[in-house]
Parts: sequence; structure tokens; C-alpha cells
Amino acid sequence: MKKFFWWMLNVIFILGIVSLAYAGNTIKIGFNIPLTGDIPKVGEASKYAAEMLKEDINSKGGLKVGDKQYKLEFIYEDNESKAESAVSAALKLIERDQVLAIIGPNSSKQAIPAGQICNDNRTPMISPWSTNPDTTKDRPWVFRAAFLDPFQGPVAVNFASKKFGAKKAAVMFALDNDYSKGLAEIFKTEWEKKHGPGSVVAFETYASKDQDFSAQLTKIISAKPDFIFLPDNYNEVALIVKQAHDLGWKGPFMGSDAWGSAELMNLCGKDCVGQYFSTHYAAAGATGATKEFIDRYKAKYGYIPDDVAALTWDATRLVLQAIQDAGHLTGNVRKDRKLIRDALASIKEFDGITGKMRFDKQGDPIKCAVIVRISEKGEFVFTESVCPK
Repeated sequence: MKKFFWWMLNVIFILGIVSLAYAGNTIKIGFNIPLTGDIPKVGEASKYAAEMLKEDINSKGGLKVGDKQYKLEFIYEDNESKAESAVSAALKLIERDQVLAIIGPNSSKQAIPAGQICNDNRTPMISPWSTNPDTTKDRPWVFRAAFLDPFQGPVAVNFASKKFGAKKAAVMFALDNDYSKGLAEIFKTEWEKKHGPGSVVAFETYASKDQDFSAQLTKIISAKPDFIFLPDNYNEVALIVKQAHDLGWKGPFMGSDAWGSAELMNLCGKDCVGQYFSTHYAAAGATGATKEFIDRYKAKYGYIPDDVAALTWDATRLVLQAIQDAGHLTGNVRKDRKLIRDALASIKEFDGITGKMRFDKQGDPIKCAVIVRISEKGEFVFTESVCPK
């Protein structure tokens, strides 16, 4: 009898937890983002964009799913820019908060391990910003809103070859960062395909917590490359570029989408003016819905939104579209997560503020990349767009 009593208590507890996601006709979405740690501006941008979207929808009565209206509740969990914290954050959102889907993590270093957790626990996850293929590879519950590094790498190779007339390249990257390491290796392979073996004259590594890069930069400068490729986070870029200039480097840098934070110019200043990087959208000169998003964000938060803010907007809208496409919610979290996953997988094309995108079977978008130049005003100015063939 005692065993039956405790079994019934457990059932009641589980049913109570499951119903939490729908208490008061509310839909819970989790956000696994870096609000502290090395790249807090990335987490801030994601949260700000999400809050703006949530306010838009809730002010109109909520999200309509079938014939019902649901208020949105967004739960923000700080992953501290750490892989292990991203795993813990994912588990909390899945088990404690019983969210229907998770937005983030953004950085591949956190998105890859968190993606495994979400896939294992059959919870839809969409990363706004992660470009490493391993985030979604063989994970049917994991999606993304960003292009992939196997596409971004050749974009950087071709642009630098053309713009700088470069034949010799140097690369500097964080060995303990999946994004930085993966993109560096792709770039090296693609560069040497184009310019021959040995044309990457320096391939230097560092650890993410490093502050002094003089040893690596001295080696790079002595190798006499035509430019330096930095597939690194904005906070590290600012230090590396400044120290390179202090050591006498006068050549160009080519960056990747992790440069694209609104905080870059606050940290880097004039040292980054005139440099180029590949990214997901260009704020300067934007039109239509993209310009409307930028203007509203700037008016609300006081600065121009970076690519991660725009990508979070798109990623969240994708999840909300999937919920609506599902047509109804059953009230059972596990069943509804499956409905949302299936609906996400069925989205064939999406018109986002970072551009039009089509999705492949892996849950990855096929979309264009943008090259921007950092202007004297510190703006990220559109230079060219490169689209998949």
C-alpha cells in the first residue's frame, strides 16, 4: 500500500510539472545565453531582441495557436560563456522549467555540448549564432539560424585573395574554442587549395583566457604574410589587433562573424577601423523589415543591434512559427516538443531580417553571407554579399 501511495504522489508531481508550461495559457521558451563570462554582450543582445519580440506579441494578446491565444514567457538562463554551464543551463530549462523549446546557446563552444543534451532529451533547440557543423550534425532536435563555417571559410578566402591581392596568409585562433579552431582549420584548407601548400605561412594558437599575444604575433609578423585571418571573439580581437599594431604590423586583418558585436568598437577603437569581416547582416544601409528592427532596437536600448541580436530575433520567430504551424498544443510537454520539432523540420523557407533562408535535412539554413568594412565612424558598412551556388 505504501508503494502505491508513493507511486501516486510521483505521478501527481510529474503531471503537475508537465502542466506548468501551460498554466494560465502561457507558453514557456528557454534561452541558454552568456549573460556573464567572456562575451556578455552576446547574451545581452539576445535577451534584448527576445524581450522586444515578446512584448510585441504579448501586447496583442499573445501567440495564436489554432483557436487559442497563449501568452509568452521567456526564461533566461546564464551559461557564463562556458561549455559546462551551457549543459547545466540546458538541463535546468528542460527539467526544472519544462520549456517547450530552447533558443541558444550562441557560441559553438557552448552550443555543441548543449545541443547534445537537447537532442538526448528530445527538446527542440535552435542556435542563433553557432556556425560549427557539429552543433546540428546527426541531431534531429537541433537547428540553427546562422550559415555554417564550411561556407564562411571559403567566403573569407575568396574575399581576402581579391581585396588584398593576397598570396600568403597567417591565421591566429583560440585552440580551446570549437568555433575558432574549426573555422581556422577550414580557412587553412581552403586557402592552400587556392594558393598552394605552404601559403599559410603562420598558424598560431592561444588559449581563450590569454591576454598577451606578443609571442604569436612576433612569429606571424616575421613570416611576412599579406594579411592576418582572425576567426576569434570580439573581445580577443580587440586585444590581438592592438598588440599587433604595437609590434609594428601595418597590414590588413580579415575577420569572421564573431567580430560582429556592438561592443567591438568600444574595445578596439581606431585600431579596427578599415578592417573587414564576414557576417550575417549589415546594419548600415539596411532597408525594409531589417531597418525597422534596427531603428526600434536602437530607440529602445540605445545602440545599433549586432548580428546576434538580429539572428536571435529570427531564431525565436522560427520557433514561434513552428508552434503556430503545429496547429494546436496538447498540454503535454513531451508531446508538444515533438510537434514543434516536426514543424521546425517542415519549414522549407523563411524570410528573416538576416535574409531569406532555406533549410537542409540537417536543420541548417542555406543563406547568404555579408562582408562588411568597419568605417571611420565605427559602423559595419556593407561591402558585398556572397550567396551559396
